[in-house]
Amino acid sequence: MGGKRPYAPGTLVLLTRLAKQAYRRSDERELGLHLRHLVALSYMRDHEACPQQDLADAFCMDANNVVLLLNELEALGYASRLRDPCDRRRHLVQLTQAGTDALAHAETAEGATEDTIFAALSDAERATLHELLSRSLRGIEPADGEAAPDETYSATIASIST
Repeated sequence: MGGKRPYAPGTLVLLTRLAKQAYRRSDERELGLHLRHLVALSYMRDHEACPQQDLADAFCMDANNVVLLLNELEALGYASRLRDPCDRRRHLVQLTQAGTDALAHAETAEGATEDTIFAALSDAERATLHELLSRSLRGIEPADGEAAPDETYSATIASIST
């Protein structure tokens, strides 16, 4: 029984396990908001005035759960929804100044969590990992106003709706 294991976990398994460790170690008191809010605010900053449907696509959430998430963010004063002037049937989502400030605070606090999670990596390795993850997301996330290239897309933390 003490022999070598014939298989190593795949990258998806490792990413999922790492994401769960990140979620577990994220101190929402230090961040000043829930991790799901941090992920959503970060996406909204990177996709200015994005259609509400883009959030659903990026987070693999149904429209009703996105509405609930946005209701929370609006109640906190972190986001606002407005009608798209080009298509009155859809809403555009954007950060408020309070959302920008909360995001900046959370991202500063996030550094301590990252230092713990990535302690085994050098600064250069962390930079490489960040670049590779960013490139992977750019390749699969919908560009502003476009549908996701693959309907099975699941690059964002799966527990965003929890």
